Amino acid sequence: MQKLDNTFLDFQYLTYRMIEPIFDPLKFSMSFIRYIQYAVDILKYLSMAGSERLSVINLYPKIHERSAETYFDRHYFYQDIWAGRKIFASNTPHHYDVGSLISLIGHLTTFTKVTFIDIRPLHAKLKNLDSRKGDILHLPFKDNSLLSLSCLHVAEHIGLGRYGDRLDPNGTLKACRELARVLRPQGKLYFSLPLGKSRVCFNAHRIHTVEQILEYFKDLHLIELSGVDDKGNYHEHINRKLFEKANYACGLFIFTKN
Repeated sequence: MQKLDNTFLDFQYLTYRMIEPIFDPLKFSMSFIRYIQYAVDILKYLSMAGSERLSVINLYPKIHERSAETYFDRHYFYQDIWAGRKIFASNTPHHYDVGSLISLIGHLTTFTKVTFIDIRPLHAKLKNLDSRKGDILHLPFKDNSLLSLSCLHVAEHIGLGRYGDRLDPNGTLKACRELARVLRPQGKLYFSLPLGKSRVCFNAHRIHTVEQILEYFKDLHLIELSGVDDKGNYHEHINRKLFEKANYACGLFIFTKN
């Protein structure tokens, strides 16, 4: 019975994932109640002393943002804090990043020069930012040339076409090998992606085991493994066995080249 229940839930999640890009049934189901509350708030606001005149043309309903807690993506939140702290502590004069969140890139520019590479270049003007269009499978750098390099929650997407890249079943493997190629001896690579049972969730991402990632970076030396478990708890310097039964965890790796 439990197996049948799980199968039914999996089918429900699949159905939602297939429909959501066009139409979000969860938001739609709550819209009626929330629009009523929106109308009530308008009337209540207008009845208050000192309220401004509201023009219909300027109405801007935001009805899905009331929550008991502030939502945050635990993978990205913890990984960016982890990476920012590690890179700051390294005191590197020039850091290179491939495709990570631009919010992290912006913070890194507050204390070091950053060269950011992405197939979708970042058109922002900051003092310490050099943004270039580039492909993680063909990085525009010589072998053994970069002392400080990061690629966070990126490699799992490569080869699935999600961001306009070419389809390639070996995309993640090739991306890892390319990152290893450009890393300078004694340099540091800050790397992350989802960990769990090995599988492809097309075209969102792949999920890997720790062993797969260590094999992909077989020419590098692992100096730290931290991460976020399935429950969203952050762990630093953890045993890889924590991820053996994971479903969708986040591994935070630091590699160096001997």
